[in-house]
Amino acid sequence: MRHLLALVALLFGLNALAADYARERKWADEVLPSVLTGDPVWLSQANGHQFLGLYTRASPAKAGVILIHGIGVHPDWGLISTLRQQLPEAGYATLSIQMPVLKADAKTDDYPPTFDESAERIRLAVAFLKDQGYQKVAVVAHSLGTRMSYHYFGRTPDTPVAAWVAVSAPAALDMAKLKMPVFDLYGQNDLPQVVDNAGKRAAGLKQKGSTQAVVPGADHFFEGKDAALLERVRGWLDQTL
Repeated sequence: MRHLLALVALLFGLNALAADYARERKWADEVLPSVLTGDPVWLSQANGHQFLGLYTRASPAKAGVILIHGIGVHPDWGLISTLRQQLPEAGYATLSIQMPVLKADAKTDDYPPTFDESAERIRLAVAFLKDQGYQKVAVVAHSLGTRMSYHYFGRTPDTPVAAWVAVSAPAALDMAKLKMPVFDLYGQNDLPQVVDNAGKRAAGLKQKGSTQAVVPGADHFFEGKDAALLERVRGWLDQTL
Protein backbone atom coordinates (compact mmCIF):
# COMPACT_ATOMS: atom_id res chain seq x y z
CA MET A 1 0.00 0.00 0.00
CA ARG A 2 2.84 2.33 0.92
CA HIS A 3 4.53 1.71 -2.45
CA LEU A 4 1.27 2.33 -4.28
CA LEU A 5 0.80 5.66 -2.52
CA ALA A 6 4.39 6.63 -3.35
CA LEU A 7 3.82 5.78 -7.00
CA VAL A 8 0.61 7.81 -7.10
CA ALA A 9 2.41 10.77 -5.51
CA LEU A 10 5.24 10.50 -8.03
CA LEU A 11 2.87 10.36 -10.98
CA PHE A 12 0.86 13.27 -9.59
CA GLY A 13 4.03 15.30 -9.19
CA LEU A 14 5.20 14.57 -12.71
CA ASN A 15 1.79 15.50 -14.09
CA ALA A 16 1.81 18.74 -12.13
CA LEU A 17 5.08 19.71 -13.83
CA ALA A 18 3.95 18.76 -17.32
CA ALA A 19 3.18 21.54 -19.77
CA ASP A 20 -0.38 22.79 -19.33
CA TYR A 21 -1.79 22.40 -22.84
CA ALA A 22 -5.25 23.54 -21.74
CA ARG A 23 -3.78 26.83 -20.54
CA GLU A 24 -1.94 27.19 -23.87
CA ARG A 25 -5.24 26.73 -25.69
CA LYS A 26 -6.84 29.35 -23.46
CA TRP A 27 -4.04 31.79 -24.25
CA ALA A 28 -4.47 31.14 -27.99
CA ASP A 29 -8.25 31.65 -27.79
CA GLU A 30 -7.69 35.00 -26.05
CA VAL A 31 -4.80 36.22 -28.21
CA LEU A 32 -5.75 35.28 -31.77
CA PRO A 33 -8.87 37.49 -32.12
CA SER A 34 -6.75 40.58 -31.36
CA VAL A 35 -3.79 39.77 -33.63
CA LEU A 36 -3.72 42.35 -36.42
CA THR A 37 -0.08 42.00 -37.43
CA GLY A 38 1.28 38.65 -38.58
CA ASP A 39 -0.29 35.26 -39.20
CA PRO A 40 -0.89 32.33 -36.83
CA VAL A 41 0.97 29.11 -37.58
CA TRP A 42 0.69 25.81 -35.74
CA LEU A 43 3.80 23.69 -35.31
CA SER A 44 3.52 20.00 -34.41
CA GLN A 45 5.63 18.26 -31.78
CA ALA A 46 6.59 14.60 -31.79
CA ASN A 47 3.85 13.85 -29.24
CA GLY A 48 1.23 15.30 -31.58
CA HIS A 49 0.70 18.53 -29.65
CA GLN A 50 0.43 21.65 -31.80
CA PHE A 51 1.66 24.94 -30.40
CA LEU A 52 0.99 28.46 -31.64
CA GLY A 53 3.42 30.69 -33.46
CA LEU A 54 2.83 34.23 -34.75
CA TYR A 55 4.71 34.72 -38.01
CA THR A 56 5.30 38.20 -39.40
CA ARG A 57 7.03 38.54 -42.76
CA ALA A 58 9.49 41.24 -43.77
CA SER A 59 10.15 42.35 -47.33
CA PRO A 60 12.93 42.36 -48.14
CA ALA A 61 14.09 40.27 -45.19
CA LYS A 62 17.63 40.33 -43.80
CA ALA A 63 17.01 37.32 -41.54
CA GLY A 64 14.41 35.46 -39.50
CA VAL A 65 14.10 36.00 -35.75
CA ILE A 66 12.52 33.59 -33.25
CA LEU A 67 11.03 35.35 -30.22
CA ILE A 68 10.75 33.49 -26.92
CA HIS A 69 8.66 34.86 -24.06
CA GLY A 70 9.15 34.47 -20.33
CA ILE A 71 7.29 32.60 -17.60
CA GLY A 72 3.65 31.71 -18.03
CA VAL A 73 2.67 34.11 -20.81
CA HIS A 74 2.09 33.94 -24.58
CA PRO A 75 3.69 34.92 -27.92
CA ASP A 76 1.95 38.32 -28.14
CA TRP A 77 2.77 39.44 -24.62
CA GLY A 78 4.37 42.75 -23.62
CA LEU A 79 7.82 43.46 -24.99
CA ILE A 80 7.66 40.31 -27.13
CA SER A 81 4.64 41.77 -28.93
CA THR A 82 6.54 44.98 -29.61
CA LEU A 83 9.52 43.14 -31.04
CA ARG A 84 7.49 40.72 -33.15
CA GLN A 85 5.50 43.54 -34.76
CA GLN A 86 8.23 46.13 -35.21
CA LEU A 87 11.36 44.15 -36.08
CA PRO A 88 9.84 43.30 -39.51
CA GLU A 89 9.81 47.04 -40.27
CA ALA A 90 13.60 46.88 -39.87
CA GLY A 91 13.88 43.90 -42.21
CA TYR A 92 13.64 40.99 -39.75
CA ALA A 93 10.85 38.46 -40.19
CA THR A 94 9.66 37.24 -36.79
CA LEU A 95 8.23 34.01 -35.43
CA SER A 96 7.04 34.39 -31.86
CA ILE A 97 6.30 30.97 -30.38
CA GLN A 98 4.26 29.69 -27.45
CA MET A 99 6.60 28.14 -24.92
CA PRO A 100 5.44 25.53 -22.38
CA VAL A 101 3.46 27.00 -19.50
CA LEU A 102 2.52 25.50 -16.15
CA LYS A 103 -0.32 26.39 -13.83
CA ALA A 104 -0.72 30.08 -13.07
CA ASP A 105 0.82 29.75 -9.59
CA ALA A 106 3.95 27.89 -10.79
CA LYS A 107 7.33 29.37 -9.87
CA THR A 108 10.44 29.72 -12.01
CA ASP A 109 12.06 26.76 -10.25
CA ASP A 110 9.14 24.56 -11.33
CA TYR A 111 9.96 24.98 -15.02
CA PRO A 112 13.19 23.00 -15.68
CA PRO A 113 11.21 19.77 -16.32
CA THR A 114 9.69 21.58 -19.33
CA PHE A 115 13.06 22.57 -20.84
CA ASP A 116 13.37 19.51 -23.07
CA GLU A 117 10.00 20.32 -24.61
CA SER A 118 11.09 23.95 -24.90
CA ALA A 119 14.15 22.85 -26.85
CA GLU A 120 11.97 20.83 -29.22
CA ARG A 121 9.76 23.85 -29.88
CA ILE A 122 12.76 26.06 -30.63
CA ARG A 123 14.14 23.41 -32.99
CA LEU A 124 10.81 23.29 -34.82
CA ALA A 125 10.71 27.09 -35.04
CA VAL A 126 14.22 27.17 -36.53
CA ALA A 127 13.18 24.55 -39.09
CA PHE A 128 10.07 26.57 -39.97
CA LEU A 129 12.06 29.72 -40.70
CA LYS A 130 14.63 27.77 -42.67
CA ASP A 131 11.81 26.27 -44.73
CA GLN A 132 10.61 29.81 -45.46
CA GLY A 133 13.98 30.47 -47.08
CA TYR A 134 15.75 32.54 -44.42
CA GLN A 135 19.49 31.95 -44.68
CA LYS A 136 20.13 33.40 -41.24
CA VAL A 137 18.10 32.80 -38.08
CA ALA A 138 18.53 34.55 -34.73
CA VAL A 139 16.86 33.97 -31.36
CA VAL A 140 15.68 36.77 -29.07
CA ALA A 141 14.55 35.53 -25.65
CA HIS A 142 13.31 37.22 -22.50
CA SER A 143 13.66 36.21 -18.85
CA LEU A 144 12.86 32.48 -18.34
CA GLY A 145 12.94 32.21 -22.13
CA THR A 146 16.70 32.79 -21.95
CA ARG A 147 17.10 29.68 -19.80
CA MET A 148 14.94 27.69 -22.20
CA SER A 149 17.04 28.94 -25.12
CA TYR A 150 20.27 28.15 -23.33
CA HIS A 151 19.02 24.60 -22.75
CA TYR A 152 18.27 24.28 -26.46
CA PHE A 153 21.76 25.46 -27.38
CA GLY A 154 23.27 22.96 -24.94
CA ARG A 155 21.32 20.12 -26.52
CA THR A 156 21.97 21.31 -30.08
CA PRO A 157 25.68 22.06 -30.53
CA ASP A 158 25.25 22.13 -34.31
CA THR A 159 22.34 24.58 -34.22
CA PRO A 160 22.00 26.79 -37.32
CA VAL A 161 21.10 29.77 -35.10
CA ALA A 162 23.46 32.58 -36.09
CA ALA A 163 23.00 34.94 -33.11
CA TRP A 164 21.31 35.11 -29.72
CA VAL A 165 19.90 38.09 -27.84
CA ALA A 166 19.38 37.24 -24.16
CA VAL A 167 17.14 39.90 -22.58
CA SER A 168 17.09 40.04 -18.77
CA ALA A 169 18.61 36.60 -18.23
CA PRO A 170 17.81 35.68 -14.60
CA ALA A 171 20.77 33.37 -14.11
CA ALA A 172 24.57 33.15 -14.27
CA LEU A 173 24.56 31.47 -17.69
CA ASP A 174 27.99 30.34 -18.87
CA MET A 175 28.05 32.18 -22.19
CA ALA A 176 31.51 30.78 -23.00
CA LYS A 177 29.89 27.45 -23.88
CA LEU A 178 28.13 28.99 -26.88
CA LYS A 179 29.57 29.34 -30.36
CA MET A 180 27.39 32.07 -31.83
CA PRO A 181 27.69 35.78 -30.94
CA VAL A 182 25.59 36.73 -27.90
CA PHE A 183 24.04 40.05 -26.88
CA ASP A 184 23.36 40.08 -23.12
CA LEU A 185 20.91 42.93 -22.53
CA TYR A 186 19.20 43.95 -19.31
CA GLY A 187 17.66 46.92 -17.53
CA GLN A 188 19.27 49.21 -15.00
CA ASN A 189 16.42 48.45 -12.59
CA ASP A 190 16.12 44.77 -13.50
CA LEU A 191 15.50 41.91 -11.08
CA PRO A 192 18.31 41.39 -8.52
CA GLN A 193 19.22 37.96 -9.93
CA VAL A 194 19.63 39.51 -13.39
CA VAL A 195 21.80 42.39 -12.24
CA ASP A 196 23.81 40.41 -9.67
CA ASN A 197 24.83 37.78 -12.24
CA ALA A 198 25.66 40.24 -15.02
CA GLY A 199 29.38 40.06 -14.34
CA LYS A 200 29.44 36.27 -14.55
CA ARG A 201 27.55 36.34 -17.86
CA ALA A 202 29.85 39.04 -19.24
CA ALA A 203 32.93 36.95 -18.38
CA GLY A 204 31.85 34.34 -20.93
CA LEU A 205 31.21 36.71 -23.82
CA LYS A 206 34.33 35.77 -25.77
CA GLN A 207 32.76 35.16 -29.19
CA LYS A 208 33.41 37.74 -31.90
CA GLY A 209 30.58 40.26 -31.86
CA SER A 210 29.36 39.37 -28.36
CA THR A 211 28.65 42.17 -25.94
CA GLN A 212 26.64 43.22 -22.91
CA ALA A 213 24.57 46.38 -22.47
CA VAL A 214 22.33 48.01 -19.87
CA VAL A 215 19.27 50.10 -20.76
CA PRO A 216 19.12 53.08 -18.36
CA GLY A 217 15.95 53.25 -16.29
CA ALA A 218 14.55 49.96 -17.62
CA ASP A 219 12.96 47.35 -15.37
CA HIS A 220 12.64 43.62 -16.02
CA PHE A 221 9.74 44.14 -18.42
CA PHE A 222 11.12 47.29 -20.10
CA GLU A 223 7.89 49.13 -19.32
CA GLY A 224 8.04 52.51 -21.02
CA LYS A 225 11.36 51.51 -22.61
CA ASP A 226 10.06 49.54 -25.60
CA ALA A 227 11.64 51.95 -28.07
CA ALA A 228 15.05 51.67 -26.40
CA LEU A 229 14.80 47.88 -26.32
CA LEU A 230 13.83 47.73 -29.99
CA GLU A 231 16.67 50.05 -30.99
CA ARG A 232 19.28 48.06 -29.04
CA VAL A 233 18.12 44.72 -30.45
CA ARG A 234 17.78 45.99 -34.01
CA GLY A 235 21.13 47.75 -33.91
CA TRP A 236 22.98 44.68 -32.67
CA LEU A 237 21.32 42.40 -35.20
CA ASP A 238 22.28 44.85 -37.97
CA GLN A 239 25.92 44.68 -36.90
CA THR A 240 25.98 40.91 -36.37
CA LEU A 241 23.93 39.22 -39.10
